[in-house]
Amino acid sequence: MTVTQIHTEIEKNSERRTELWHILSQGYDPAAAAELKSLSDRLDHLWDEERTLKAALRSGDRDHIVARARVEERLERAA
Repeated sequence: MTVTQIHTEIEKNSERRTELWHILSQGYDPAAAAELKSLSDRLDHLWDEERTLKAALRSGDRDHIVARARVEERLERAA
């Protein structure tokens, strides 16, 4: 998924979440409450995915960064 695709999905889900809050403001609806919980979890996941993707774009792949740091650490200990 690209940053643009993530933002598009965040916007779509945020709009739906706003609709659900409006529905719940008129009275409790268990189905709306369950969907809201699920949607909030999905949005949390999307924001995490966006942060991870942006960090990878900015700094490189996480596994590559960790491997490079371990090599540097071994070199420092050997010196």
